[in-house]
Amino acid sequence: MKRLLEVLFGVVALTGLPYLIYLGVYYLRRPSGTPAETWPREPSVSIVLPTYNEAAIVESKLEELVELDYPMDRVEIVVVDSSDDGTADLVETFFAGRREPKLTLIREDERRGLAPALNEAYAAAANEVVVKTDCDSRIAADALRTAVSNLADPSVAAVTGRNADVIGESEVERGYRDIQTMIQVLESHIDSTLIFHGPFSAFERDAIVPIDEDSIADDTELALKIRRNGGRVVFDPAIRYKEAAHSEFGKRREQKDRRAMGLLRLLWRQRDALGRHGAYGRVVLPFNWWFMIVSPWLVATGIGVATIGSLAVLGPLGLATPIGVLAFTALGSRDALGPAQPLYALFDSQISLFRASVSLLRARATGNEETHDGTWSPDRELREVLQ
Repeated sequence: MKRLLEVLFGVVALTGLPYLIYLGVYYLRRPSGTPAETWPREPSVSIVLPTYNEAAIVESKLEELVELDYPMDRVEIVVVDSSDDGTADLVETFFAGRREPKLTLIREDERRGLAPALNEAYAAAANEVVVKTDCDSRIAADALRTAVSNLADPSVAAVTGRNADVIGESEVERGYRDIQTMIQVLESHIDSTLIFHGPFSAFERDAIVPIDEDSIADDTELALKIRRNGGRVVFDPAIRYKEAAHSEFGKRREQKDRRAMGLLRLLWRQRDALGRHGAYGRVVLPFNWWFMIVSPWLVATGIGVATIGSLAVLGPLGLATPIGVLAFTALGSRDALGPAQPLYALFDSQISLFRASVSLLRARATGNEETHDGTWSPDRELREVLQ
């Protein structure tokens, strides 16, 4: 039993140490505010919008885009569509008779996946700055101006923003995004951030490179490749957007696990970036490797060791440990943990990362590594709150 306690203590200490170091650096540096400057002019912008069966919400999304606080004669909207529900026809109808912004509509004959669609849309984008957004998100009116202000810095080639509110009343997602904001603000002050967000990311057009056709972390992959090519990629909390998300544990799993799998696969494929590209490869990437790859296994190991130790000492009463974990999960998924809710949000992300890593290892062991083709199915329940 003493040995089990020593192992458990060691696992807990090892898991938490990098996070304590991060908090120490954060409070020493105290990063805050927007890194944005002011453009001496208003660059031309192409807004890329990939769509698949978005007939219920595409018009409200387009209405949002044309109402952005930016001169529409400097804007092009590039829609790449593979729908079979008339989404593309609705897009054409929306722009009929409008002189601005300009519409570039790419109709795909077959559904190939998000990454190939984005590569085609990025290649078609004609303007100086390219913004990618999603149909199931809502962005602040000043997001475009703030984004191009960041890109006024010659060292910055891409910028992403913050999920300022969660559509669908997901406190779990809101808690996780608050923690993620702290991490990404510090990363951007150190050098560059890793994760880019689909609801709003902006890139210098000349910095864009093709992404892997089977990518399921397309925004982050593009940002990582841009950083590897020498441009900084930053997070600005002043760029605000809203994204629909579930709180209920089961419904969140598919959404979270898919994202986790994409990030894990990307980190592994780009593992040769570790230790390179300045503080990005020496500090930012190692921290993310710890958070996404090492820490989830340590959390799972800690739960396993605690359960075995409890059963060894208390017999059947030791089941209180796994029951306690399940109760914590059940309460957390219902936003019922009060001040401890942010802790559950972090735990929830670790569970998704652990599940994703197990799935990837299983796929590799069975010789079926390419388990995802980059396609997605619209979440009808979440889209209802956007109509």
